[in-house]
Amino acid sequence: MADAASPTPAPPRAGAPAGLFGRELPHSLEAEEYLLSCCFIDGAETLARCQEEKLGPEAFFAPANQKIFAALLGLNQRGLPADLSVLAEELKAAGKLEEIGGYPYLMQVSSKIPTTAQAGYFIERVSSLHLLRRMIATAGGIVERAFSPGENVEQFFDEAEADFFKVTQNRVSDSAKPMAEPVKEAFIVIDKMLHHRGELTGVTSGLKDLDTLTFGFQKAEMIVLAARPSMGKTSLALNFVEAAALPRKGVAAATLMFSLEMSAAQLALRMLCSRARVNMKKLRDGFVGQNSEEMQALLHAADDFSKSPVFIDDSSALTIMQLRAKARRIHARHKLGLIIVDYLQLLSPTDGRVPREQQVAEASRGLKALAKELDVPVIVLSQLNRASEKENRAPKLADLRESGSIEQDADVVLMLTRPKDADEKFQVAADSAELIVAKQRNGPVGDLKLTFLRDITRFENFTPSN
Repeated sequence: MADAASPTPAPPRAGAPAGLFGRELPHSLEAEEYLLSCCFIDGAETLARCQEEKLGPEAFFAPANQKIFAALLGLNQRGLPADLSVLAEELKAAGKLEEIGGYPYLMQVSSKIPTTAQAGYFIERVSSLHLLRRMIATAGGIVERAFSPGENVEQFFDEAEADFFKVTQNRVSDSAKPMAEPVKEAFIVIDKMLHHRGELTGVTSGLKDLDTLTFGFQKAEMIVLAARPSMGKTSLALNFVEAAALPRKGVAAATLMFSLEMSAAQLALRMLCSRARVNMKKLRDGFVGQNSEEMQALLHAADDFSKSPVFIDDSSALTIMQLRAKARRIHARHKLGLIIVDYLQLLSPTDGRVPREQQVAEASRGLKALAKELDVPVIVLSQLNRASEKENRAPKLADLRESGSIEQDADVVLMLTRPKDADEKFQVAADSAELIVAKQRNGPVGDLKLTFLRDITRFENFTPSN
C-alpha cells in the first residue's frame, strides 16, 4: 500500500475523444470527488440516492472515479460499509488500486468534505454533466449517420429523434425486467380489483357496457375501432375523448387526438354540440338565439373543454414516424393518458413504392410500438371492407381493410355496425348501433348495443325507451 504522505496524484483522465469541434467534454472532477466523499461519510444513504437517480459508474468522467464508485456499489450490495481500508483492499485484490492513483488518492477523495449536506447537489451535477456528454456523443453519431442516411430518410429522422429523446428523458432502463417487478405491478391491479370491485383499471370509455367488458382502455394497448364509412367512428371516438378528459368521476386523462380527415375546428364544433346536447343542424340553420338555453349550454361546454387536457393535431399527410415524434414531444410536456388516431388508412407511407398492405402494416406496427413506448392506450380508427355488406352479415376480424397485421397487432378490436333490422336504404348511422368486441387479449368478447343521438352526434348507453 502506498505511503499516505507521498505527493497526491491526480486521477487518470478519461481517454474519450475531446468531442465535437475539438473541445473538451463537459465534466467536473471536483463534483465527482465531493460525491465520492459523501459516499465514504454515509455510503448507504448516498448510494441509495444515486441509484434512485439512475447514477452509475459510467456517469463519472475520470476512470479512477468510475472504478471507485463501482467498488463502493459492490460493497453496498454485499452489505459492507464504505470503509476506506476495506475499499482499498477490494481494489488491490482486483488489481485496480494503482490504476486509480493508489491509497493517497483514496485518502484525498474520502476527506474532501466533512458532511453529506450537499450530496443532492453533487448527484445532480454529476448526472447533468454525464447527460451532456451523452448528448454530445449522440449528436456526433447522428451527424455521422446524416452523411449517409440510406434510402429511408423518414426512418433516420425518427431514430434520431428517439435517440435524443432517450437522452433528455434519462430513460435508462433494462428491456428485460426481473419477474418480481411485473408481478408487483400486477398485484397492484389485483388489489384494486379486490378492494374496489367494479372500478376501472384503465381509461373510461364513458359507456357502461363497454367498460364492463374491458375495465377501461388499458395502458400499452392498441385498440382498433373499425366500421364502414359514415357509421359514426369519429363521433364515437370524440365521445371517448370527452369521457377520458372530462370524466364524471376519477382523474382526467390527458388525451391527444390525431385527426387526418377533419379539421380541429370541425371536431371542436361536434364536441361542443354533443356535450351541450345542442342540435347541430338547428345551430347551422341559425335557430339558436344569442341568449337561449342552448347558447348557455354551449358556453358551459366551451369552458369545460378549454380547461380540459385535450390536444388535437389535425395535420394532414402524416407518416407514422412523424406521428410518433409528435406524440413523444407532447407526452414529454404533458403526460398523456390516451391517444386516438383518426384514421389508420389515411396515414401517409414512409415509402410509397412498397405495396399498400405493407404500408398499412408498418403504420399498425408503429402505433402498437407507440402504445408500449409511452405506456398509454392508443385507439386507432380503421375502415372495414365491403365483404360484410355484400354477404349481409355482421363484420368479423377478417374484414379489417387492407392488412391482416391490424388484427394481429391489436389488443382489442371494436367493430361498430348498424343493427340487423336497420333501414338499408342509406349507409349512415342508425338511431341505435351494435358495438362488437371482436377481440380482447385479456378479457371476454361479445356484442353490446348503443343508442345514437344523431342530432348531436353522440353515442350513449342503450336504453329501450330510446
